[in-house]
Amino acid sequence: MSEKIVLRGNQPAGPDIVARAAELLDQMTLAEKIGQMTQVEKGSITPADVAQYGIGSVLSGGGGNPMPNSPATWREMVNGFIAASLESRLKIPLIYGSDAVHGHNNVRGATIFPH
Repeated sequence: MSEKIVLRGNQPAGPDIVARAAELLDQMTLAEKIGQMTQVEKGSITPADVAQYGIGSVLSGGGGNPMPNSPATWREMVNGFIAASLESRLKIPLIYGSDAVHGHNNVRGATIFPH
C-alpha cells in the first residue's frame, strides 16, 4: 500500500470530541451501532466485510499473524483493515488489536516487554 494513513491519537475528550461522538451516535443505525461494538478475529473477516458491516475492531489473536510474518506485512494488513473502515458510511476508523502481552515477540526484531 503506497498511501500513508494518519490517525490522530492521544487527544483529550474535549467538547469537540464529545459533540462529534453524540452526532455520530445520532446518525447511526442499529446495525452500525452493533458493528461498532463488535471485535472480530482477523482470520474470520476481510477488509470488505469491515467496510460493509461497519466493524469497530479487528483482533490478531494468538497465531493471527500475516504471512510472511514481517513488519511490512503487518503494516500492510492493518492499513488494509483501517482503509476499509474509512470506506464505511460514517468513516469511523477501526481499532486494531493484537494479542501481544509482552510485545510483538511473534515478529523478528520487534520490541519485547518484561512481564
